[in-house]
Amino acid sequence: MFRYERKHEGLAPLSVFVQRIFKSLGAGLVMIFGALAIGVAGYHWIAGFGWIDSILEGSMILGGMGPINQLQTNSAKIFASAYALFSGLIFIGVMGVVLSPLIHRTMHKFHLEREGDQ
Repeated sequence: MFRYERKHEGLAPLSVFVQRIFKSLGAGLVMIFGALAIGVAGYHWIAGFGWIDSILEGSMILGGMGPINQLQTNSAKIFASAYALFSGLIFIGVMGVVLSPLIHRTMHKFHLEREGDQ
């Protein structure tokens, strides 16, 4: 997603690091809102909920809190199951995207310190 400095390059300036943090936060928000849109659409058209209930249901599942309303049809239950699994994977993906600049900088700094010791 982003170009990070290579092993033989120095540590990026703080301004570049802060830009990376904001870009990764933005990418994480896009992922979250995209996943929420999928949930809202599914709960509205498959489960037959109104828009507000669909937003509530999608947000609660995406946030890991669990369902609110009773699902009446088998197709709605299958969608809810798939969306719950998808939400778990989105959580892992968002955490990877958001934390990657921090983890890369930390690992790169340790690598530079180790090279300097030898």
